Amino acid sequence: MNGEGVKMSRRQPKMMKFGRGLLARTGMSLFMCAAFAASAQEMNACGSLSNGYGPFDYRSNHDKHAIVERFHFTQDVEQLRGGASSTRIGGDIAYVLRVFPNHPRALDAMARLSEREKKPTPEGARYSVDCWFERGMRFRPDDEVVKMLYGMHLLRSGKNREAVKYLEQAKEGGQPNANVHYNLGLAYVKLGDYNAALENAHIAYRLGFPLPGLKNQLMRAGKWREAVSDR
Repeated sequence: MNGEGVKMSRRQPKMMKFGRGLLARTGMSLFMCAAFAASAQEMNACGSLSNGYGPFDYRSNHDKHAIVERFHFTQDVEQLRGGASSTRIGGDIAYVLRVFPNHPRALDAMARLSEREKKPTPEGARYSVDCWFERGMRFRPDDEVVKMLYGMHLLRSGKNREAVKYLEQAKEGGQPNANVHYNLGLAYVKLGDYNAALENAHIAYRLGFPLPGLKNQLMRAGKWREAVSDR
C-alpha cells in the first residue's frame, strides 16, 4: 500500500497540471457558452437591433426622419386610423421602430395600439409592446423619454408598481419634466402613497402641468395640501 501510495504521489504533479489545463479550457468553454446563451436569449426575447437601414438615434439623426415617416408614419398611422405601406397599422409602426428604436411618437402609438386591441403584441407588430420599449431602452439607455413613455403605458395598463419603477428612472436620469412627475403622482395615488403623490404633484404643477386630475384625486382622498412657498 505504501508503494502504491508513493507511486500515486509521484504522478500527482502531472495530474494536477493536466487538471489545471482542463479546468482552464473548460472554464473558457463555459464562459463562451454562457455568453452565447445570453446573446441567444436576448435574440429570442425581443430580437436583435441590427437592421438593414439603421438603427438610428431619433434624437440626433434628424435628416433621416422624413424618409421613414413619409411612407410609414403618416398621420393615419400615428392616429391608429389605418396602415400606410402595410395593411396592418402595427406593421408600419414596427418598421419605424426598427429604424428608430427610440422614436417617441412611434413607441406611444404602439402602446396605444396594444391597449386598443387588448393584445400584448398588436396585429402586424412582430414583437410585444414590452419588447419594443425594451429595445428602445437597450438601444439608448440614456433616453429618459423612452422610460417615461413606458411608465405611462404601464400605468394605463394597471401595472402601477412597474410604472413607478420606470417613471422614477426617467425622473432620476433626466431634466425636470412635468409629465414624469404628474404620472408618478398618479401612480403613487394608485399605490396609496399619498406623500409621494403630493410631492410629485407639487413639482408637476410648479413646472406648468395643465391638467387638474392628480390634484382632484388627492382632494377626493383628503390628501391635497397646497405647496409651501419658499419665499
